[in-house]
Amino acid sequence: HGFEQALHAKLPGAKIVATLRRTVETAAPLAERLGLRPSVEEDLREVHLGEWEGGLFRKHIAEGHPVARRLAEEQRWDVIPGAESNDAFAARVGGALNRLAAAHPDEQIAVFTHGGVIGQAMALASGAQPLAFAAAENGSISELVVTGEHWLVRRFNDQAHLD
Repeated sequence: HGFEQALHAKLPGAKIVATLRRTVETAAPLAERLGLRPSVEEDLREVHLGEWEGGLFRKHIAEGHPVARRLAEEQRWDVIPGAESNDAFAARVGGALNRLAAAHPDEQIAVFTHGGVIGQAMALASGAQPLAFAAAENGSISELVVTGEHWLVRRFNDQAHLD
């Protein structure tokens, strides 16, 4: 579905992708259609999950692991041993999005990234708890409008294009 999403997205002024191969692959159809070369923004990589990297996060969440319950209750990534702190993650994602907005004023930018990054961006824009938007589906579209220091959530987790 991600490939279809990329083909039907609005035409952006620039294309930015994160660091995992799957985001580059998802961005490729739109980049080809627009004649753009994707660039990589390292700071839009997924939250570092410490000891839960490599698929253990989803497994432990599904199993109701005690640390997963703490994660939901405390709204802190770093309850996972070795994971990135909320402050570090928010600073990294917020800094990257502010740099992109400053580098591309008055342009649409398609960012192909990960669920944690999307959730963090939405939380920063809305003032919500850190994990309030942590459930973006693969292939969904979320939209922010960034004007100077003001961020506006236009939509979150839109999947209408996947029907």
